[in-house]
Amino acid sequence: MKVASVHPFIELIGTIAAVITTFAWLPQIVKILRDKQTSDISWGTTGTLAAGVLLWAIYGLFLGSWPIIMANVVTFLFIATILGLKLRYG
Repeated sequence: MKVASVHPFIELIGTIAAVITTFAWLPQIVKILRDKQTSDISWGTTGTLAAGVLLWAIYGLFLGSWPIIMANVVTFLFIATILGLKLRYG
């Protein structure tokens, strides 16, 4: 299946959005590492979000959209890190 090409400006908007939403997780990781406390992190919400982000990455693979793929792979890794820290400190 071939996806219609996207105007470079629209691709840029998607890339900027992906960078912002992906790296929004870093302050949470830093806070957990600093405080060594994760009781406020919900297993259900975070696990569901991780599954959804992984599916977005797979969707991006099918579309061949690098902003979708990379943002969601990195976001998945950040969320998996948070879940790992919850296991360690929770």
